[in-house]
Amino acid sequence: MNTKNLLSRAGSALLVFAIVAQPALADRIKDLAAVAGVRSNQLAGYGLVVGLNGTGDQTSQTPFTVQSIKNMLTQFGVTVPDGTSLQLKNVAAVTIHADLPPFVKPGQTIDITVSSIGNAKSLRGGSLLMAPLRGADGNVYAIAQGNLIVGGFGASGNDGSSVTVNIPSAGRIPNGATVERTVPSDFHARESILLNLHTPDFTTSHRLATLINETVGEGTAQAMDPVSVSVRAPTDANQRTSFLAYLENLEVDPGQGSAKVIINSRTGTVVIGSHVQVSPAAVSHGSLVVTISEQPLVSQPQAAFSDAGQTVVVPSSQVQITEEDSSMFLFAPGTSLDEIVRTVNRVGAAPGDLVAILEALKQAGALRAELVVI
Repeated sequence: MNTKNLLSRAGSALLVFAIVAQPALADRIKDLAAVAGVRSNQLAGYGLVVGLNGTGDQTSQTPFTVQSIKNMLTQFGVTVPDGTSLQLKNVAAVTIHADLPPFVKPGQTIDITVSSIGNAKSLRGGSLLMAPLRGADGNVYAIAQGNLIVGGFGASGNDGSSVTVNIPSAGRIPNGATVERTVPSDFHARESILLNLHTPDFTTSHRLATLINETVGEGTAQAMDPVSVSVRAPTDANQRTSFLAYLENLEVDPGQGSAKVIINSRTGTVVIGSHVQVSPAAVSHGSLVVTISEQPLVSQPQAAFSDAGQTVVVPSSQVQITEEDSSMFLFAPGTSLDEIVRTVNRVGAAPGDLVAILEALKQAGALRAELVVI
């Protein structure tokens, strides 16, 4: 990415966070890894929200809302004559989505999120009618229904002016869906369980397997790759649950991450890892300041108040170029993170200048770290 473009995006709001090296701290296995297959599943559905105070869909522009109302009424034995124009301002077509937790059982409830898919202005005060929630396989796993909680609201006047706070076209229903089906799982059928690290790392994977073998018994765990550790576990459901409860609370020292410098080009945030070092390099950083000022001049005709001339405004531009004093500083061999920050601050470089300096050091091969721009 071009340095000028990056600095223009970062602007004066650039904030630099320096992560100073800290002693390694042990983390619980449950914070570093997840058991393979023990995860949530996404559910989605379609439904109708009724009881709105005139803020529902404009049915002339959302024909699917009218079609949904007719289909629902047909199920209740009500037939709408053909050609009937329904003007239902208190109804909105919505999508419903939720996460189905692992091992959840029929009869339990889950939270759902309801979002308008038409042109409804607000869902405040509405109630969701019974709607099925389906998984990726097309099966119905939950039934949703209930009164919406909407955090946003809007108000408008007859002259077209309006005020909206937050998002009134979406809301939530706590415990708004009842689970009807259990997701099949082979958790208890497998001979071994698989622990997947949240952050791939060979060192952490090896230490995790070593810790389990030293604690439970040699040959219990095997590091498969930087992500997965295979662990032999009891086949009995009660014993396997107790075994995992014991394992997930063991503490292991995770491996240190690779040296990286992360630059967020949108917010201007720079994060420097603790293992970042700089090879010997001399840096000089300065900039040109170009100031352009406009001072319009009024031009009068030679004969005042005569018809021969006309008073006009003549633009007059003044361009001034000022070169800021640039300071040169030297990075010694193996310069660490804290020394980098101190050196840049000592010469009075602005936080935005740090982006350009780091990028130049990387191009020169003096920055011993991966430069990541997000």
